[in-house]
Amino acid sequence: MTGQTITQKILAAHTEDGRAEPGSIVTIRPDVVLLNDVSGPLAFEQFEAMGATRPFDPARIVLVADHFAPAPDVTAAGAIAMTRAFAQRHGIEHFYEPGRGGIEHTLLAELGMVGHGTIVFGADSHTCTAGAFNALGIGFGSTDLAGALVMGQLWMRVPDSIRVELVGTPGPYVSGKDIILELIRRIGSDGAADAALEFGGPGVAGLPMDARMAVANMAVEGGADTCVFEGDTLSTTDMALRGVPTAPAVLADADAVYRERIVIDLSALSPMVARPPSPASGVPVGQLRGQRVDQVYVGNCSNGTMTDLRQVADILRGRQVAPGVRMVVVPATQKIWRQALAEGLLDVMAAAGAAISTPTCGACFGGHMGILAAGETAIATTNRNYRGRMGHPDSQVFLANAWVAAAAAVAGEIVPPDEIAQTAKAAA
Repeated sequence: MTGQTITQKILAAHTEDGRAEPGSIVTIRPDVVLLNDVSGPLAFEQFEAMGATRPFDPARIVLVADHFAPAPDVTAAGAIAMTRAFAQRHGIEHFYEPGRGGIEHTLLAELGMVGHGTIVFGADSHTCTAGAFNALGIGFGSTDLAGALVMGQLWMRVPDSIRVELVGTPGPYVSGKDIILELIRRIGSDGAADAALEFGGPGVAGLPMDARMAVANMAVEGGADTCVFEGDTLSTTDMALRGVPTAPAVLADADAVYRERIVIDLSALSPMVARPPSPASGVPVGQLRGQRVDQVYVGNCSNGTMTDLRQVADILRGRQVAPGVRMVVVPATQKIWRQALAEGLLDVMAAAGAAISTPTCGACFGGHMGILAAGETAIATTNRNYRGRMGHPDSQVFLANAWVAAAAAVAGEIVPPDEIAQTAKAAA
């Protein structure tokens, strides 16, 4: 019998017979079931239709109002009210509204509910963000999650695994966003279909947890069912800081079998920008120098962390958002918002002319708080740039890291961020 991948080991630990062979159908018991104000109401309706009277374990259910929150209209307000009522009726303590929570995937980790070997079931495709923490986040439909609410388990096909070996050290202005954009550029939007992406190698040690979250968040944009990072000293320390119960890091066996192996040399990367209409259309930022932008958006479940906000402030400090450009900054959680306030980052951004939002998924999926009009162009740290993703079908979105986005805000067009820094040095 061959060795197991990280994905196999985590899945097997959540089955009754301890087995999880690629291609087999297994029944998995998750540690957490995660729903938001869009996916939740659909699941609650099915929950009632099934004749269920109580969820399997209220302590392991997390409900977050983050997509249409704060509510922009009556319909959204009704969805949030329905989510709130479900939480109250069933004694679900982990219900989070604006001002108390944030964007679900970032918030879940912040709450200490994700750690080595954990499995999260979420009715959102970016549940794979949990992979940053040596865990598995697996997205399902709302109807599936209704079943999980009742039974505390679901069946799934065990995916193949693709090993992504990270080597080298990132250079200036290169972040986790650039790693995942480079990977998706190589494999395409469906290159990891029916597979889990497993990130490992010596390059992992040099990636902060925020950078790992940015990578894991967009695994689904490469077609992956889920993803996972190797656990290491840094993830163990992070677990301790978040109050996650100690668990050993899950590593692949030396003889684990992978469908494919990919090596990414981090030292060879430069800041990347994905051109519309696909996250797979990445090119080095220099190739898009001069591309005009109307809006700059920093935030979302992939890049609204303290790391991202510090990068934005580094670029904006002492500078102004260019005339004719609007900039929207969205901290991913209330805790991050308050920490950014305490560090003076929000003041730097506001002084530069940026609008600062409460945590919300809002504009990322074209809901509210930053919609694009016909003919407008945005550069964003979000995870999708499909046609019409952030507003009008005739708008367009370029994806980039926070440094690149902030540099575009200052220049009014896409430029390598080091050019903004060099300009400042020359002026000094």
